[in-house]
Amino acid sequence: MPDTAPALLALEDGSVFSCRSVGAPGERAFELVFNTAMTGYQEILTDPSYAGQGVLMTYPQIGNYGCVFEDDESDRCWAAAMLMREMSAIHSNWRADCSLGEYLTERGVMGADDLDTRELTLLLREKGSLKAVLSTECLDAKTLVERAKNHASLEGRDLASTVTCAKPYPWAEPLCAEHATNFEPHMGERQKIVAYDFGAKRNILRCLVSAGFDVTVVPANTPASDVLAMQPAGVFLSNGPGDPSAVKGGIAEVAKLIDANMPIFGICLGHQILANALGAQTYKMKFGHHGANHPVVEIDGGRIDITSQNHGFAVDPDSMASAGLELTHRNGNDDTVEGMRHLTKPVFSVQYHPEAAPGPHDPGHLFHRFREMVAGVSC
Repeated sequence: MPDTAPALLALEDGSVFSCRSVGAPGERAFELVFNTAMTGYQEILTDPSYAGQGVLMTYPQIGNYGCVFEDDESDRCWAAAMLMREMSAIHSNWRADCSLGEYLTERGVMGADDLDTRELTLLLREKGSLKAVLSTECLDAKTLVERAKNHASLEGRDLASTVTCAKPYPWAEPLCAEHATNFEPHMGERQKIVAYDFGAKRNILRCLVSAGFDVTVVPANTPASDVLAMQPAGVFLSNGPGDPSAVKGGIAEVAKLIDANMPIFGICLGHQILANALGAQTYKMKFGHHGANHPVVEIDGGRIDITSQNHGFAVDPDSMASAGLELTHRNGNDDTVEGMRHLTKPVFSVQYHPEAAPGPHDPGHLFHRFREMVAGVSC
């Protein structure tokens, strides 16, 4: 356990919580969201989709298996802070490189425990995601509440441009054997695709390789003309943070790819950008979906997958029909849009995360569905 110090968490609604610093010292402002996953804290911290957010873990003890560097989902931590009831003082895992506390401190991520996470979660469920400040530097409640109120909202912010790669690069690493559970690697002819990086997780890219694709990753602002010049068989739109409607450049270029009849598969932010590019609308949810146990119902056939989710925006179902979109998946808890396809174009997408990092492996079949679509097989 790293050296601890008193800290204060202040929310824009005036709520203030005393806590204990268990990560890097300092002060961070962020949108506070809660995550119901029992495991996967390292993957959550390094998921670019959490840029601009602090994560409240609802499971009571976090960190008991430590951290493994090769399990990072990107090259840095993007979450501003991790908030917990208790961070485990010990960890036990033969793969572990360090404890969670050491990991947070070395990477400059604030962490806090000794919090009543149940009260905080109920507060967020009632009032929605709130702007917050966590500080070890200032312990004046009134000052921190004002700073939380003045922090910028995620609405209207293009955060994809801040997390995307600087230049194109190839990705060739497939899923390792222990992560390929319920995922049969493709052994036949490979197809070349381009993956737009709006905040791509590494395990999504691994799944694409294992599904039979040769992947070139490109920055979020890459012109459609450059992508088409690469002559790919398809295009993938990645996950990412922030407001999808603010990613104006990405929306415009995806619209051009749709007009070119390019097969497209989108996940999470990519799903929302795809909807916007086709003329559908997106909106900010009250408190979003963040966890690894969300049931998703596929409309055709009634298949139910337990899924990993991380999104604070969603597609407006009432705007889909005029955009030529058909609902394919709905959330089993609140009926929000979880998947769609275009009625005449080779385009489909899902709101959830089928790559299982962290989370269940149920929806891994979607990568093979994309492979079949690209190959010209009806899906």
